[in-house]
Amino acid sequence: MARPTRVSRALSQNFLADRASAAQLARLAVPHGREAPLLLEVGAGKGALTELLAPRCRRLLAYEIDPRLVPVLRARFTNTPQVRVIGEDFLCARPPRTPFSVAGNVPFSRTAPIVDWCLRASALTDATLLTQLEYARKRTGDYGSWSRLTVLTWPRHEWRLVGRVGRRSFRPVPRVDAGIVRIERRRTPLLDADAYDNWRRLVELGFSGVGGSLHASLRRAHPRRRVDAAFRVAGLDTGVLVGEVSPGAWLRLYGVLSS
Repeated sequence: MARPTRVSRALSQNFLADRASAAQLARLAVPHGREAPLLLEVGAGKGALTELLAPRCRRLLAYEIDPRLVPVLRARFTNTPQVRVIGEDFLCARPPRTPFSVAGNVPFSRTAPIVDWCLRASALTDATLLTQLEYARKRTGDYGSWSRLTVLTWPRHEWRLVGRVGRRSFRPVPRVDAGIVRIERRRTPLLDADAYDNWRRLVELGFSGVGGSLHASLRRAHPRRRVDAAFRVAGLDTGVLVGEVSPGAWLRLYGVLSS
């Protein structure tokens, strides 16, 4: 009998061992009644999620960085023609030029660069990622606050917390629970390409912390009367903390301050 593969701490491996949780993630990545033309899986591991994603895809590229797991994966899916196991770091992959989706149980320590990869990929339609619950809640406004990254990307991407997975669904058991983040590229951006640089400058100014409040930060580049008017339109108190401002309110601020 083959010995079980030891977990690599360097690769931040926590394998999804609960089939119900894997099925939940697969359903959220490719909803019932749909078929993903092309899906890239981040960190296929031992193939628990790959097995459930495969019937929902025309093509599935399963990336696995751990060379010890690649032969096992290839043997497991040798008779599944739509699955191609790629033994390399997902972050080294060149994004496809045709529309594609991403799904996976993301190594917690590598969440930020994997999300950045997804956001930069121009042909990405959606990403469904199992991350630390704290990360998922922070990025999706579930704490009642919004991060700079979420606000910056909101005109082009919608962020949602669509599920939770208890820590005991993993092997080895991590210290924290996980959340399922769904990032969807908008078919029609909320701002056109020419406006996006101005949007980025406004958001970065607001999150700069200079002046002690969002209102004070924005006054560094805009007259007070216009900032006051923008806050009224957005329905914001002048003392509001920057993290408490939703992406929708940011868009209303932008509408006044960019006119």
